[in-house]
Formats: sequence, structure tokens, C-alpha cells
Amino acid sequence: MALTRRGEWTADQMPAMDDRTVVVTGANTGLGYEATRAFVRKGAHVVMACRSEDRGEDAKRRIRREDQRGGQRGSLEIAHLDLADLSSVRSFADGFRDAHDELHVLCNNAGVMAIPRRETEDGFETQFGVNHLGHFALTGLLLDRLRATPGETRVVTQSSGVHESGEIDFEDLQHEESYDEWDAYAQSKLANVLFAYELQRRLDDAGADVVSAACHPGYAATDLQRRGPEMRGSTLRLWAMKAANAVLAQSAERGALPMLYAATAPDIEGGEYVGPGGFVNIRGRPAVQQSSDASYDRRRAERLWAVSEELTGVTYDLRRTATAD
Repeated sequence: MALTRRGEWTADQMPAMDDRTVVVTGANTGLGYEATRAFVRKGAHVVMACRSEDRGEDAKRRIRREDQRGGQRGSLEIAHLDLADLSSVRSFADGFRDAHDELHVLCNNAGVMAIPRRETEDGFETQFGVNHLGHFALTGLLLDRLRATPGETRVVTQSSGVHESGEIDFEDLQHEESYDEWDAYAQSKLANVLFAYELQRRLDDAGADVVSAACHPGYAATDLQRRGPEMRGSTLRLWAMKAANAVLAQSAERGALPMLYAATAPDIEGGEYVGPGGFVNIRGRPAVQQSSDASYDRRRAERLWAVSEELTGVTYDLRRTATAD
């Protein structure tokens, strides 16, 4: 992937985020946890959207304890969100809108990777359902808050370099006829990038002051890699994953930098894709990159959008406002 910009950017260079509200999905572990720490250090109020509220509370206490010496300026709030259940997505969005008038940054971060075939509460293949459809629904349900917030707001959707091998199989989206765990993961991650770009095009048409960007963490050591081998009971795969993490992976703290850059850097533009700019884009500081050719296919993105609306029952209100004319 070609780089269009690069530098030695760190989380210390994030702008102040006092009086800003951020939602991070999957905030209790891995990349979401590290991003939450960075946001709150800069003064943001972070809504930690977690499937397990108990694990969310544990993460909240850990952040408080770890950052006591760092002069933490922001605040934390735990909210239940299960992206594998559209009723939970709607409940989270309703609760957020009741409690908050503004939303400055939405980080669509949570996900599952290369797991045995399972289905969500709504009958979707889990990787497609959680990684794409859950976030598609969440973004649509929170769009009114993003648009009503003064100034520029952002939606950052976490993808993966694996999206480059992805294909959207519209004839078997749920992988009912055949299932390969990595093919399903790659499809969901390509869907993330297609969604981020199509959302930006529709925001532009509506004259909305909202930026939609995609990102990927490179190869970062998180709990994400462990779940598939554990679900299979494969000790061999688990040890292989641990060995690869030790040799190749960067830390979760480093892996979170592309998401933080996409969420806060002043030079980010809508429809950009951010990832590590170092060795074969699996590690290093954030840089704006080119995603796969398939991710720029507008007809594919429009078809995916229509299917996603049909499956989730969530439609986006992207009419032009009076101030946008």
C-alpha cells in the first residue's frame, strides 16, 4: 500500500479534548482500551461501550489506577452494547441520546476475528454481523447526535489489512453454503472500508460536517487473536499465535495509534485510510495509506449499503440541512 503521508506521530500530539464526548466500542480490552486511555488523558468524556459491563467496570478501574500519576483530565462512563444483538444496539443508542446532546467522535472498534461459524441473535454470521452490521446500525442510530454537535465530528471505523483479500459475496453473505473463518473475516473487514467511504460520500452530499475515516492497527498483540483458537480448543494454534505476537506484533498501545490519529489529527480528511507506516504496514507510526482496489468500488459500496439497511432495519437520515445549503 502506498503512503500519502507519514510521520512520527504519537498520542501525546493529540489535541486537547476537554468538553468532548467520545464513544468507543469494545473499550474494555486491546485497541479500544488503549484508545480510551488516550482520549481520557486528553480530557474527553469517554463512553465505554462494552458487551460485558463487569469487564467494562474492571477496565475503568484499571485506567483510573494506571493513570493516577498521569494527571488524567477526562471522565469515563460504562454502557452495555452487544453488537451481536440489534436490540442491544438500539437500546444503547436510545440511552446515549437520552443522556447526551453531543457526540464528537464515534470509534467503531469492537470486533471478532477468525472464529468458528456462529450466528448473532438476529441470525447473521457473527463476523459479518458484529464487525459490519452492528456498527452500521450503531452509526445510523447515532447520526443525529453527530450532525447536531457544533463543529466537525468524526466516525472512525476499524478495519484490517486482511481486507485486501476480502470479497463481498452477495449471493452468500452469511456464509451458509460454505464457511472459511478467514474468508468471512476478510469479507467483514472489506465491508468496514466500503462502509466508511460510502458514508463519507453520503455525508458530503448532505453537506454534513462529519468526517468518516477507516483505519487498521497493523499487527498488534491483542486478545482478538486468542478467541478463535480458544473457541476451537486448539492449543497448537494458541501457542502459534502467542509466538507470532512475540516476534512480529507491536503493542496494543501502538496498534491504537492509527485509530487515534484518524479520530483527532487536524489534517485527516473524509474517506481516508490510516494504518502503521512502518515495516510492510504491520507496525510503526500512523500514516495515510491506500486501501485495496475493491474498497473504492462505488457500485459495490452502494449495494452493500442497501443490503445493510435491509438487514438491520436502520436507514440513515442524510437530508441536507438548512445550514448546509
